[in-house]
Amino acid sequence: MAAGCLAVLPSAAQAAQTPAADRQSSFTDAAREFGVPLPVLMAVSYQESRWDDHDGQYNTSGGYGPMNLTDVTAAMLSGSSAGTAGRGDLAELTSDPALHTLDKAAGLTGTPTARLRTDDRENIRAGAALLASYERELTGKESADPADWYGAVAKYSQSSDRRAAQLFADRVFRTVSTGASRTTGDGQHVHLAAQRAVHPETRQLSELKLKPAVSATDTECPPTVDCTFLAAAASNGQVAGRPDDGVQIKYIVLHDTESSYDAAIKTFQTAGTGDSAHYVMRASDGAVTHMTHTKDIAFHAGNYWFNMHSIGIEHEGYAAHGATWYSQAQYQATADLVKYLAAKFDIPLDREHIIGHDNVPGPQDSYITGMHWDPGPYWDWTAFMNMVAPAKAVQERSAARRVPRVGSAVTISPRFSTNEQTVQVCPADDPTGATTECTEQTEPSNFLPVRTAPSADAPLFADPAIHPGASAGTDSIHDWGSTVEAGQQFVVADTDGDWTAIWFSGAKVWFYNPRGINTCAAPDATVLHSGDQPATLYGSGYPQASEYPSGLSPSAQKPLTVYAFPAGQAYVATQPPVSADDFFVSGDTYVTGAAKYYTVQYNHRVVLVDAAQVS
Repeated sequence: MAAGCLAVLPSAAQAAQTPAADRQSSFTDAAREFGVPLPVLMAVSYQESRWDDHDGQYNTSGGYGPMNLTDVTAAMLSGSSAGTAGRGDLAELTSDPALHTLDKAAGLTGTPTARLRTDDRENIRAGAALLASYERELTGKESADPADWYGAVAKYSQSSDRRAAQLFADRVFRTVSTGASRTTGDGQHVHLAAQRAVHPETRQLSELKLKPAVSATDTECPPTVDCTFLAAAASNGQVAGRPDDGVQIKYIVLHDTESSYDAAIKTFQTAGTGDSAHYVMRASDGAVTHMTHTKDIAFHAGNYWFNMHSIGIEHEGYAAHGATWYSQAQYQATADLVKYLAAKFDIPLDREHIIGHDNVPGPQDSYITGMHWDPGPYWDWTAFMNMVAPAKAVQERSAARRVPRVGSAVTISPRFSTNEQTVQVCPADDPTGATTECTEQTEPSNFLPVRTAPSADAPLFADPAIHPGASAGTDSIHDWGSTVEAGQQFVVADTDGDWTAIWFSGAKVWFYNPRGINTCAAPDATVLHSGDQPATLYGSGYPQASEYPSGLSPSAQKPLTVYAFPAGQAYVATQPPVSADDFFVSGDTYVTGAAKYYTVQYNHRVVLVDAAQVS
């Protein structure tokens, strides 16, 4: 169900236009045909695919359709396409039946495998047949009681590890208990009513003879995720004592790996690469590898000051194909991990503190154009934040949509599933090799394009760092300079019919916002105004050179000269002002300065501004 500023419930008119019955009825019919309780079948599909079919494309585990029926082939393993399976050991496991559930399901239903890949109704039938076969193997019958399907659901995970299978089954039955509702990427609204009285027969797990769980004594993870520890190379981070040494953890930064899960882990374990993260999340099942202790600093964000104050979480996947790679299991495991870390370090559960790598600023002018843009336009911030802060979502669900008032702060809040945006994807944007020429790609997205005037024909805004002197930006998937993202907050500069203007990158930019459908009010936001003179902007918050103790080499605190905060403009502060600071491994030395800096939402990324220059 949609919630608050980060989602919108469909209107009655929208609901009437949605082909709601098709996928919903497919689940109902398949459950009846194969004797699977409907809540169990729908909850399994929700955890496997969030009920999406991905237009017949396979996902990170080589799975197809709403039921994630797997058919891992040599072509997938070659790295030649976006669906390359993310587990590095798949080359040795191609004969594993768990990687070919599509074949078994085809045999159970008599439906050709080619049709199971592309026909979502037949895919759901085949998934139901497969699930029913597991139930018969385990209990000898198809029970009408959802509670009796715990073991079959655990087996459907295809995991040979007891812990991973248990967590999958637990997530499925949590979905059965709480219910779920969403509009899929192809516009179908699917609803599962809550079944709170179901208490699954968890003792069935022991009958599956799965491998015992690996000890997780060295990990910092919640009990709801499958977590192991593999240390990153020491040279790819810094030993610290956060937060006890004074270095506060203020952000959680989400990334994607632009590689397979195993390749990312190998990179972080290789000395000299200069890259690491605190956690890596596998796409296929949400398994977690913890690689850097949270007290230590990982080199993940391309900006040392933000590394000092953040925890980095990498997700197996590719930004240009995020909707295929970012699985429901991955979203849920990350949400559980983020809630655990937020509670541990007192980090607010909002988009001002939980950010993407694409929201981190370049530390100096010369770094801005090279900053990464992951997890990209297809990370569903709306769904993710609803998982992270469900109580807050319930409280905010009734937030009214109306044309915003000039001078007020608003939260950007397009509805992901219906917010289809077109971007250009070129080979350089896609390390999988699937993109061989530049093509236009239209997908549900987390962003809105911003333009120079209130018209769809007006040029896209050209970020002065990315396109110096240009009159127009581009629709390239990596051109973050002309987009705003779900959850970000800005100050309204003007309105004109269906268009809203905000202060952005030192300019007034416009986005389509009929009746305020893509925004909601942010009455508690801290709005900053410059004085009579423009305020200076920074990509970091270091002390002045004179404030460092003798013997330490000061970090360069240079202003961002390509950007401006002109007098008369206003921006939203994402965090209270903090003292300038820096950290040195030698002697575990923490240095602070007299200046205080606000972090503000300036464009697609945040920047810092001296608190003395704003009010």
